[in-house]
Amino acid sequence: MKKYLYIICGCLVFLSCRREFEAPVPDTAWDLFDSPSATRLASFTRNKTEGVYTLDEGADAFGSLTAAKWSYTANGTDTVYHLSFFLGRAGAYFICEGKQRDSSILLNGYWRRMTTTETGKVRLTITKEAGARHLLQQTPFNPATDNMTISGVYSLGNTTPDLPITLRYTRPLRTIASFEVLAHRGGGRSADLLPASENSMEMIKLASQFGATGIEIDVRMTKDGVPILFHDATLNERVIQKNGLLGPIENYTFNQLQTLVRLPKGERIPTLRQALDAVVYSTPLDFVWLDTKYNGSLQILKDIQAEYRAKAASINRSLDIVIGIPDKDVLKNFKQLPSYQNVPSLVELEQQDVRDVNARVWAPQWTLGLQNDEVAQTQSEGRRAFTWTLDVPENIEDYMKQGRFNGILSNYPSIVAYYYYVAP
Repeated sequence: MKKYLYIICGCLVFLSCRREFEAPVPDTAWDLFDSPSATRLASFTRNKTEGVYTLDEGADAFGSLTAAKWSYTANGTDTVYHLSFFLGRAGAYFICEGKQRDSSILLNGYWRRMTTTETGKVRLTITKEAGARHLLQQTPFNPATDNMTISGVYSLGNTTPDLPITLRYTRPLRTIASFEVLAHRGGGRSADLLPASENSMEMIKLASQFGATGIEIDVRMTKDGVPILFHDATLNERVIQKNGLLGPIENYTFNQLQTLVRLPKGERIPTLRQALDAVVYSTPLDFVWLDTKYNGSLQILKDIQAEYRAKAASINRSLDIVIGIPDKDVLKNFKQLPSYQNVPSLVELEQQDVRDVNARVWAPQWTLGLQNDEVAQTQSEGRRAFTWTLDVPENIEDYMKQGRFNGILSNYPSIVAYYYYVAP
């Protein structure tokens, strides 16, 4: 009996000492930035600040280069713009808002290192003498004659920023037509301690700040036939807050899930329509991969796909939505759709399966290798080729430099964005 008491006590001690990891977004309040005299930046100013920068200070912490890219989040008539800096060390990124104050440009936000829980504040300035004079005027920025330097400070954690950093404009961003930086599970996994839960509307609205141009989202069906976003087949504490509910998600109605279930950050499980509403009306994302996670009729997915492609077109948004075909069961169901060869799709299987359904995208798993010849063949047929799910920075770098894929799916889109934009 005494032996069992020792075991029980040991388990209680272990559980009580278990460390809870967090990476909270720091408080970014900054008096200068928040003052009434600080106003929003014009679109031409934002456009001219995008580019590749060299870190003259701060390289030991963040690497020698960074790519700066603007994104937006719209909420009705209110639009918030963010300048993201994708850095070369351990998946680090800065996410800042920008304002003009007098003759200077202020950039205020936070930084995060994706491969750890490290985070902190960032306060940056472009003075009049360091390039703001040109940036604030409606004249072209000429890197050969117009210098641009961003200087400021950052902090470790939620302390007052006092560590110096200096970024010097080097060249424009590199872009490739039709390349997609794809974020897994709507923008990232809950396990990576991001500000929102995976497959939530809140995460979808953050995805472009993390560098994504498109997203993959997991589609399942409720007991009463409502398509929702959810990765796992069952309710469990990895993807929801503890509530006593267990078992396959398809055993629950949508109303039950809305009433009883909350995602790790407190959000509700969204419907597919709610998720696509967020994409179309709140983000600049241009690609959505519907990863089909159920075995059943795909007619409702086809209908919703057509509905939201039309909604995007009606507001002059370029948006591609594809139904993902990950296995033979989904392939069989897809072929039961009327005129299935005209339905935009993505196939993870063999190239012949891609041809059979006239898929727009072939998406083999990255562990199958670069497959440059097969990728070239796919592209010669007028299709694109993506690969998934690449997370190790060295692997991402290799695939960007040696591969010919049109897109990479990752839990760390900021790392893909870095290697994509900084390449010569």
